[in-house]
Amino acid sequence: MIQTAEMHRRQFLSTLAAASAATAQKADRPNILWVTCEDMSSNLGCFGDKYADSPRLDAFAEKSLRYTSCWSNAPVCAPARTTIISGVYPPSLGAEHMRSFTKMGAGQAMFPQLLQAAGYYTSNNAKEDYNIDLTGAVWNESSAKAHWRKRKPGQPFFSVFNFLITHESQNWPREQPVQHDPAELRIPAYHPDTPEVRRDWAQLYDNIKTMDGMVGKTLDELKADGLEQDTIVFFYSDHGAGMPRSKRWPYDSGLRVPLIVHFPEKWKHLATTEYKPGASTDRPVSFVDLAPTVLSLAGLPKEKYHQGFAFLGKAAEPRQAFVYGFRGRMDERCDLVRSVTDGRYVYLRQYMPHRIYGQNLEYMFKMPTTQVWYKLFKEGKLTPAQQHFWQPKPFEELYDLRADRDEVNNLMGKPAFEKIAATLRTALENQMARVRDIGFLPENEIHERAAGGAPYDAAAKMTNLPAIHKMAALASSPASGGELVDGLKSPDSAVRYWAAMGFRIRKDAQAVRPALTDPAPAVRIVAAETVGLFGKAKDLPTVLDILIELANQEKHGVYVAMQALNAIDYLDAKAAPLKAKLAALPKERAGVPQRVNGYVARLLQAVPEDLP
Repeated sequence: MIQTAEMHRRQFLSTLAAASAATAQKADRPNILWVTCEDMSSNLGCFGDKYADSPRLDAFAEKSLRYTSCWSNAPVCAPARTTIISGVYPPSLGAEHMRSFTKMGAGQAMFPQLLQAAGYYTSNNAKEDYNIDLTGAVWNESSAKAHWRKRKPGQPFFSVFNFLITHESQNWPREQPVQHDPAELRIPAYHPDTPEVRRDWAQLYDNIKTMDGMVGKTLDELKADGLEQDTIVFFYSDHGAGMPRSKRWPYDSGLRVPLIVHFPEKWKHLATTEYKPGASTDRPVSFVDLAPTVLSLAGLPKEKYHQGFAFLGKAAEPRQAFVYGFRGRMDERCDLVRSVTDGRYVYLRQYMPHRIYGQNLEYMFKMPTTQVWYKLFKEGKLTPAQQHFWQPKPFEELYDLRADRDEVNNLMGKPAFEKIAATLRTALENQMARVRDIGFLPENEIHERAAGGAPYDAAAKMTNLPAIHKMAALASSPASGGELVDGLKSPDSAVRYWAAMGFRIRKDAQAVRPALTDPAPAVRIVAAETVGLFGKAKDLPTVLDILIELANQEKHGVYVAMQALNAIDYLDAKAAPLKAKLAALPKERAGVPQRVNGYVARLLQAVPEDLP
C-alpha cells in the first residue's frame, strides 16, 4: 500500500512535468515576485511604526495594498514555510513540529511544481527549510544564485528572494554600536525594560533598515530589466519578530506579519475590489492562502487538498472570518497550542498548560533578552505581565488587540467576553476537525501510524480522531477527571496518552499509576513523569528505570527519546541517580533525518546540568 501511494505521487509529478510543454505557449500570464524577510512583525513605517526606518518599503506601500491582518499560521520558520509551500496546514501533514520531517500525501505537490506545469520558470533565492520531503523538481533553481534572469526568453516567472538579515541569529553579534537610539523605542509590556532588552530591539530595527535596502535593490533590478509593469510583487516576513514571546508563540505578536501586494496597471484586473494603491485592508489572510492565491493569479485552479482560500486573482474566494495559528514541539521541547483570530480578538487554547511558556530552549536562550528576563524572574523583580512567560499557562486565553496590543490582559472568565470566547473556541474546534489535525498524536505515533508513508494519508483513515481531540480538550481543562479514567482504558493509544496527560496536569499520581505498564511509550512516559513528581517515594526507582530506558534513541527512536528526556528534566533533583546513565546514552542515531538529529544531543547536555 505504501509503495502504491509513493508510485501515485511520482506519477502525479511526472504528469505535471509532461504538461509543461503543452501549456507554456498559453495566453499571457503575469510574472510573480516574492520578496521576503525573516523574523519581523509589522515593524515598518508604512504599518504605523514610527521607530522604524524603512524608506524603500514605505514607498513601495504607497503604490500597493497593505494587509493588516495577515498571520503566518506558525510562529517559527520551518512549519510556516511548510504551510506556504504545500498549501496545507502542517498539523494535517504531521509536520507541525519544528524541524520535523515527513511526506506529503499521495497526489499532492508543492505549488511551484504546479506553476512549472503551466510553463512558469520558478526560482528560489534561497531558503527552503520545509518539514516535508522534496519529491520531484520543486524549483527550476533553488540556490544563492537563483534568479528570474535564467528563464527562457518570454517565459513567465515565479521568483522568491529571501533576506536573512532580520533573523533572530543576526541579533546575537555585539561588534557594532546600534544606529537606532535604544532610549526612544517602546518596550512591549511583557518584556522588562533593561539595557539588554533595549539593545536587542534596537539592533532588530537596525537590521530591518538594512533589509529595506536589500528589498529596494531587488525592486531596482526588476525595473532595470524592464519587468516592473509585467510583475505582481509580494512582500512579507516569515513570522513575527525574532524576540522571545514573539517568535515561537502563536499570539498575534508571533504570527502577525506585514504583507504588501503590488499590481502594475496591466494586471490590476486580477486584484479584488479592495485593491487601491496606498490603501490597507483588514481582511484576515494567512500563509495557507498563499498557494491558492498564486495559482489564481496564474489562471490555475487550486488543488482539492489545498486548505486555504485565494484572496486575489480570477478565482478569488469570499473573505474568511478567521485565520488560525498553531505550535507543536519547538526544537527539543514539547508543547501543543492552537490559536485563532478574527482580526481583533485572539483566542489561544493551551493543551499542555503545565508546561511554562519559557521552557529551556537552547536557541532562544542565546538572545540576551531571554537571559536577563529569566534572571530577573528568578530574582523576583518582574511585573505580573513580565512574570507570565515563566509560569504555567492558563488553558484558555483571550485578548482584545484594540485595547491590549501586547496581549497581556487575559479576558477569559469575564462575562462581557463569554460570547466572543465561545465563537472563537467553536471556530477553532471546527477548524481542527476540517483539516483533520493529527498534531494531537504523540510525535512518534505520527510516524509509526504512517508506516513509512504520508501521515496525511494515514489520517484520512483514522476514525477515532474526534475522540482524540475530545480527550485532549478534557485533559487540559479544569473539567472533572471522571472521563479520564475511562480514557486510560481506550483501545486507542492517543486517547490514553491524553487521559494520562490530564492526570499529569491535575498532579494525580494515583489515578495514572496503572499506565506505567501501558504498551505505548508515550503513555508510559507521561505516567512516569506524573508518578515521579507527585507519587510515593517507593515508586521512584521504577519511574527512573522506565524513563532512562525510553531515553535511548537507539532502542526507541528519536521522538520517544526526546519525550523521555523532557520528562527526566522535569523531575529535577529526583532524577539525580540517572546522571551517569544519561552520559552513556547515544547522542545520535543512524537513519534519523538530519533536521531532528541534534535535539537529543541538546537535551543530553542540558538535562544533566540541572541535576545535583
